[in-house]
This record gives sequence, structure tokens and C-alpha cells, in this order.
Amino acid sequence: MEIFRDFTFDAAHAIEGLPDGHKCKNMHGHTYRLTVYLTGGLDPKIGWILDFADLKKLVWAACLDHLDHKNLNEVEDMGSPTCENITLWIWNRLKPELPGLTRITVREGENSGCTYNGD
Repeated sequence: MEIFRDFTFDAAHAIEGLPDGHKCKNMHGHTYRLTVYLTGGLDPKIGWILDFADLKKLVWAACLDHLDHKNLNEVEDMGSPTCENITLWIWNRLKPELPGLTRITVREGENSGCTYNGD
């Protein structure tokens, strides 16, 4: 069984090295959507894998407090703040805290995103 929870955060970034005139070269912002998926055994007493409230606290403490309403170009250890690197940065912070983490998806707006499962 796999559960998931969605999160949103707002942040700004600029992608260096792009040609002049590319809209992503300039500082701009997005409302990002993060979806965290995990598996695990059901607690026999309660009947859930993990309390969604506990998952929310963990994701905010490990990741989103460092990203929400921030300039992603200034986030330590992220590198160029592409959607792919944002996804890897989040994964690397969540996986040690959530052994059952199976994948995450980061959406940069409504139409674009990146999914990572550790491979």
C-alpha cells in the first residue's frame, strides 16, 4: 500500500547559463507542488501507515522551511535550482527520515515537473 501527501510552497529562482532572452534566466517565482509517496505496514491498532499530521511536520522541518518564500539560488547544496535539482535536494533530505519513501514529484506550476524514485 502506498500513501501520499501534497504540499505547496512558493519560491523564486533564476537559472544561470541560459541564453539571453530566455525567460528562466531572470529571477522569477513559482508556486511549487510537492507530492511525497511512501509505503509501509499498517499499524494494526490504528490502521494507518503514518499519521498525515506527522508527515506534514517532518516534510516542513526537513525541507519546506528551507524553501518556502526563499530565493532558491541561495539554498545550500542545491546547485542550479532547476526542477530536477530541487527534486534531488528534497529527496536527499527526506529519505533518511522516511525509510518507506518511494518517490516524490515536484511540480513547477501546473504543467511541468519532475518525479524521482531514488534511481
